[in-house]
Amino acid sequence: MTLEEVRREIDAIDSQLLPLFLKRMDCAKQVAEIKREQNLPVLNSVREQEILDSMAQRADRYAGEARMLYATLMDMSRALQHNLLGSGRELRELVKNAEPVPVKTDRIACLGVNGSFSHEAVKGMYPQAEPLFFDNFAAIFAAVAGGEADLGVLPVENSSAGSVSEVYDLILKYRFYIVAAETLHIHNCLAAPEGVQIEDVRIAYSHPQPIAQCSNFIARHHLQTIPCSATAAGAQKVAQERQPGTAAICSEPAAQEYGLHILAKDIQNSSNNCTRFIAISRRMFIPQGANKISLCFSLPHRTGTLHGVLARFAAAGLNLTKIESRPIAGKTFEYDFYLDFTGNVLEPHTLDLIAALSDELPRFSFLGNYLEQE
Repeated sequence: MTLEEVRREIDAIDSQLLPLFLKRMDCAKQVAEIKREQNLPVLNSVREQEILDSMAQRADRYAGEARMLYATLMDMSRALQHNLLGSGRELRELVKNAEPVPVKTDRIACLGVNGSFSHEAVKGMYPQAEPLFFDNFAAIFAAVAGGEADLGVLPVENSSAGSVSEVYDLILKYRFYIVAAETLHIHNCLAAPEGVQIEDVRIAYSHPQPIAQCSNFIARHHLQTIPCSATAAGAQKVAQERQPGTAAICSEPAAQEYGLHILAKDIQNSSNNCTRFIAISRRMFIPQGANKISLCFSLPHRTGTLHGVLARFAAAGLNLTKIESRPIAGKTFEYDFYLDFTGNVLEPHTLDLIAALSDELPRFSFLGNYLEQE
């Protein structure tokens, strides 16, 4: 057979498949009505597994492909049933009652001291706020939890050094809401007390993230690095102690804040070095024009469950921008998944998807819909 002949045969098969697919989805509607009447859950994992095993066995050499096809069909059927039944009522009510902006933004917890990159992020996001400085991420979450701070601003990801894993662990521990995000262009410099020359420097103080961001410069100059709680804390230490051969990798504002002389500018590996910061809150706020959504969940121990969840985002036309897995404390090889994607929860198809997942997935938390400034 020629290619065109084979394609005509495929078209003929597809013309038969589509009506059957539509008929199957109509049956899913009827199933939803029966489940409503009998107060039955949408997900019947035992029945689904039986169907997948049966189809894989009958498909013989195409067992894997058949399993994937029928898993997708059942994912779509479940999504339809969730929508018809109005799943996720608690989440829908939470979204409906969310206020557009935080009532108080007077006290913002952040990492470091004056001049830190986190301080710069706070000034950009909440210019009128009073920064409350802490020397570790856990203390920032604790300050928000205890009401000492109205919000917390934290770095979550750098374009070259990757995710700040500790922050993601704390997000998954506390399940606070993300109410804003902003990307800050990071320019690192090497700074030392006046009179020190770059060839004299043997030790550089900084936070582990900038150390990773400037690894090429550090290797080229054979520098020993000593981690600090924040970049500006390293600058402060160098300025106060004035130890021979020491310098700080920090921002230019931090160098100026502590009276250090800049020996080298823009020493980061990438010229487009960016860090994404988020603001966390105990309460949900959804601003007008919100364009980014975050959520987290774990997965049942079944083959293909992550693929099935991600396929539903694709079916809804939603673009995933971040997926992070973190181990669940006290569990053996079990993980929470953190997702960011573009969208607005007030759009019906987006809310329907999130509401369905909230009813279906273990350890599900909606972490917010917020405006991301870039």
